[in-house]
Amino acid sequence: MKTVAGVKLPTLAIASRDFTASIVVFLVAMPLCMGIAVASGVPPEKGLITGIIGGIVVGAFAGSPLQVSGPAAGLAVVVFELVRDKGLSALGPILILAGLIQLIAGILKVGGWFRAISPAVVHGMLAGIGVLIVVGQFHVLFDAKPLPSGLQNLVAIPERLIGLSTVNLSTVEHAFAIGLLTIATMLGWERFRPASMRQVPAALIGVLVGTLTAYTLGLEINRVTVPQSIVSAVALPGPEFLAKWMDPSIIVAALAIAFIASAETLLSAAAVDRMHDGVRTNYNKELRAQGIGNLLCGFAGALPMTGVIVRSSANVQAGATTRMSTMLHGVWILGFVALLPWLLREIPMAALGAVLVITGVRLVSLAHVKHLFHSYGVLPALIWAVTLIVVVTEDLLTGVLTGIALSLLELLPHLRSLNLKVVRPAVADEADMVLSGSATFVTLPKLSDTLDSLPLRAADHSFVRMDVSGLTKVDHTCAELMKDWLARRKAGGNPVELTGASPKLEAMMA
Repeated sequence: MKTVAGVKLPTLAIASRDFTASIVVFLVAMPLCMGIAVASGVPPEKGLITGIIGGIVVGAFAGSPLQVSGPAAGLAVVVFELVRDKGLSALGPILILAGLIQLIAGILKVGGWFRAISPAVVHGMLAGIGVLIVVGQFHVLFDAKPLPSGLQNLVAIPERLIGLSTVNLSTVEHAFAIGLLTIATMLGWERFRPASMRQVPAALIGVLVGTLTAYTLGLEINRVTVPQSIVSAVALPGPEFLAKWMDPSIIVAALAIAFIASAETLLSAAAVDRMHDGVRTNYNKELRAQGIGNLLCGFAGALPMTGVIVRSSANVQAGATTRMSTMLHGVWILGFVALLPWLLREIPMAALGAVLVITGVRLVSLAHVKHLFHSYGVLPALIWAVTLIVVVTEDLLTGVLTGIALSLLELLPHLRSLNLKVVRPAVADEADMVLSGSATFVTLPKLSDTLDSLPLRAADHSFVRMDVSGLTKVDHTCAELMKDWLARRKAGGNPVELTGASPKLEAMMA
C-alpha cells in the first residue's frame, strides 16, 4: 500500500495510474520534442533523443519524481543562435560542459540558490522567449526558415503577409493554410473537447488534423525529415571536442545553458510541488539528474534539456504518482521512433510551427505582470518588462543578467540590514517560530529551509504559529515563496497562524 494525498492506494492502482499518465505525457511530448528541435534549427530527431534521455535516464535519478524533462522552448532561441554561429558540431561539447557544471553544482548543493532568482526575471525571460518563438515560427508557417534575429523576424512579418497574394498557390499558401488549420484545431479542441477526452492534448489533435489534411489533398509542402533508425541520429563528439573547450565563447555558452536550464528546471519543480501533495523536490538531486541528462545529450549530439512545466503539469493532472510515469513516457517515445519513423515523415513542418506559435504566445503571460504590479508595485513589473525587451532585442543571457541587476535595486534601502533571524522558542505559549530582519532573495534559501522545517502540527494545538512582527522587509521573491508555502499547508490541512504581520505583508499573503 502507498499513501497519495492522504489516501491509501493499492500498488496495482498506482501502477495503473502511472501507466495511463505516461501515455498522456507521451502524446504531449511527441509534437513538442520535434517542434522545439525545428525552432532550435536542428533536425527533429535531435529533440526526440533528448525526450528519450529525459524520460528514461533523468526520470530514474530525478529529485522531483513527477517532473518531466526534455527539450524546452526556453532554450530554443539559445540553441538556434549557437548552431547558426558555431555550427551543429559545437553543440555536443557545449552540452557536455554544461552538464558537468550542473552535476558539480548539484554535488556542491547550490540547487536552492536558483530559487532565489526573482520571479519577475524568470517570467520576463519566458515572455521574451515566447515573443522570439512566435516571430520566428511565424515564418515556418510559410515553409520558410526563420531569420537570424528576433527583430529581423518581426520586421519581415508584414512583407510575408503581403507576399501571400503573389506567390504560387501550390506552395506557400498551402503551407500557411495547414498552419492556420492546426492552430484553429488546437484552440477549438481546447474549448469544445468532450469531458471523456480531456486528457488528449490539443497539440496532438492539431498535428493529426494538419497531417491528415496535407496527406489527403496531396499537398506539396515541406515535411519532417527523420532517419530510418534513431541510432543513426546519434552523433558522438569527434576527437576535436576537447579543443573546442579552449574557445572562450564555448565556455560562456556552456555557462549560459547550465544557468538558464537549471533555473528553469528548479522553478518548474517548485511549480510542480504546488500541484500535488506527494514527495517534495530535492533540488540538489534534481540538479545532479539534469547534469547527467545534459551530459548524455551532449555525447549523443542532441538538444539540451530542462524540467518542462507543460509536460509535468500534464503528468500530474493525468494522475501520476511515482517516477515510473516519466520513465515510461521515454520508453514510448523510443518505441514510436524505432517502429514508426515513416509516420513522422508525413507531418508538415507548418503544423509543427503552428504548435510552437501557440506555445510561444502562452509564454507571454500578461496576467503575471499584472499580478506583480498590483501585489508588489512598479519595480517588479519594470524588471519583467526590461528583461523581456532585452531578451528580444539583444540575447537571452543579457536579458537575464539585466533583470538580475535590476533586482538588486530592491536591496538598496536595506543594505545595512540584510540578515534574516530565525528563533524557535522553547516556551509552549509563544510562537512556534519567530522571523525578524529582512526576507529578500539573498536570504531565500535560508527562508525556504526554515519554512520546510516547521512541523505539520504544533505539540499543543492543531496549527503552527509563526510570529513575523519583526520582519522589516519582504521582497516579492520571498513573498511569492511564503504565499505558495502557506497555500500548500492550508490545502494539506496544516494551516499556519501568522501573527504580527504588517498590513503590507497581509496584502501580499492574501
